[in-house]
Amino acid sequence: METATDGRWETLPVKINDQILRTLAELEFTHMTPVQAACIPLFVGNKDVAAEAVTGSGKTLAFVIPLLEILLRREEKLKKMQVGALIITPTRELALQISEVVERFIQSFPQFRQILLIGGSNPIEDVEKFRTFGANIVIGTPGRLEDMFRRKADGLDLASCVKSLDVLVLDEADRLLDMGFEASLNTILGFLPKQRRTGLFSATQTQELEKLVRAGLRNPVRITVKEKGVAATSVQKTPARLSNFYMVCRADEKFNTLVAFLRQHKHEKQLVFFSTCACVEYYGRALELLVKNVPVHCIHGKMKHKRNKIFSEFRKLKSGILVCTDVMARGIDIPEVNWVLQYDPPSSASAFVHRCGRTARIGNQGSALVFLLPMEESYVNFLSINQKCPLQQMPLVKDVVDVLPKLKAMALGDRAVFERGMRAFVSYVQAYAKHECSLIFRVKDLDFGALARGFALLRMPRMPELRAKTFPDFVEEAVDTDAIRYKDKNREKQRQKQLAEKKERKVETLPTRKNFQKNKAWSKQKSKKDRRKRMAAKRKQDEGSDVDDEDMKELLNDTRLLKRLKKGKISEEDFEKQLTAGCTQPKPSCLDPNMSDVHPDDQLD
Repeated sequence: METATDGRWETLPVKINDQILRTLAELEFTHMTPVQAACIPLFVGNKDVAAEAVTGSGKTLAFVIPLLEILLRREEKLKKMQVGALIITPTRELALQISEVVERFIQSFPQFRQILLIGGSNPIEDVEKFRTFGANIVIGTPGRLEDMFRRKADGLDLASCVKSLDVLVLDEADRLLDMGFEASLNTILGFLPKQRRTGLFSATQTQELEKLVRAGLRNPVRITVKEKGVAATSVQKTPARLSNFYMVCRADEKFNTLVAFLRQHKHEKQLVFFSTCACVEYYGRALELLVKNVPVHCIHGKMKHKRNKIFSEFRKLKSGILVCTDVMARGIDIPEVNWVLQYDPPSSASAFVHRCGRTARIGNQGSALVFLLPMEESYVNFLSINQKCPLQQMPLVKDVVDVLPKLKAMALGDRAVFERGMRAFVSYVQAYAKHECSLIFRVKDLDFGALARGFALLRMPRMPELRAKTFPDFVEEAVDTDAIRYKDKNREKQRQKQLAEKKERKVETLPTRKNFQKNKAWSKQKSKKDRRKRMAAKRKQDEGSDVDDEDMKELLNDTRLLKRLKKGKISEEDFEKQLTAGCTQPKPSCLDPNMSDVHPDDQLD
């Protein structure tokens, strides 16, 4: 189904509860977006839906409103431990955001309770909370939900609770599969009743998602919502009010350019995307010191307990910088983001679209900028064709200051900074090698010297990609990096202790020369050759060999003669003569002539 309509909530062909309409008015959502206008009547009308719409188009309300309508229309009211709706999302930030929206609506419906089941919290506490308060609406991430289904021994039988399920929602469904949650999803779906309404919501459609549609939905209605004025053959996947730019700069000027841009936009709210967690750790900490009087937060996938708090704090800010990985690229709704900056292009083209979609949401204006190296400029054409995402070039930032010496000084003054820089460089190269668009992003095209300067490294790291390479344009700092100390005294104390233990172990296990005897002359020591001969003789004796050295020599001579004959070095006549001569030579018997049970005529020649 395709639609491009919108209007007031009252114009929907299905009746919406007055309390829901009142909450929408309080939130100042006076008009529906196209995806909401398309999905709500179908979902409420007991149809499975598979919806594709550009990021930032209002998909959350497109499933929250029908979900509540379906639960309100149940003939039998839900009990404390009966789950009527389950919403599954790929990240805890997105789950938290949906939970906030749902909470705002169910304030008018005290009969409903919701629970948030995500990583970063104690699962036993989640079990206790569920048992104490119950839940009719469950919002969670696949890993934690799968874990909860296995907590029967801890007193929670979630499989029994979901037998009353009416609605299943998979938000950012393609991302759920991209992140490797397919096995967890299959496990969860196995516990759910077949008679239910299911909705899949995503900004992109993939082959894997198509498989999930066929497996989890019954005769779904497919909804594709397009931007106004976009032809059917050219579906634009980014918001219409998004201004999309790219900037080409050298690897050793890239970070300086980023810092200059952020300093010039201090009073705006900005997301800065990096390709790896290690890059976020390194550059995020650097930006905290280099961009003054601006709150800088960092979020990446390896953070466990801090992520929820950091995300909530940044959402409340009027201006600031959030340095992050693609964990923040999907479905996250952060109010009033002015700029999305992509320091590193993402590993896939679809991720590029989702990153850009963190700004210009629900009809607002926004801008996105991706930094490209000179040999990556063809990526612009690729995005235009592959993702229907045109970009316009932005001129280089003016008044760029070289901050790399400051970054080097930070590394010299604190081992933690030095190590973060090395890890960031290695992780960047490894991520680059795995880029989906390998015809454009090729490791062999990277200028490692310029790249290392851009990372403000003190020396090159040891890694396979750099083996047997020289870097004449990269000058290592004349400093013993092993002597760089941690600024944190406890960490440094621990490091010194480990170094001492390592040194002690090294002394204890010094390699010694084989057969070397300190108090014995070299001339009197047995050679390896002698030892090998002795071992061979012992082996022959142990095996009870009946072939002596003379027989072995004769066999070898015959083999040599045969080889010479085959190569044409001797004639057949010479071969016969030499072979016969060898056979007529007397040899000692290999049997004992004094043995009483062997006749002399039977002894071997």
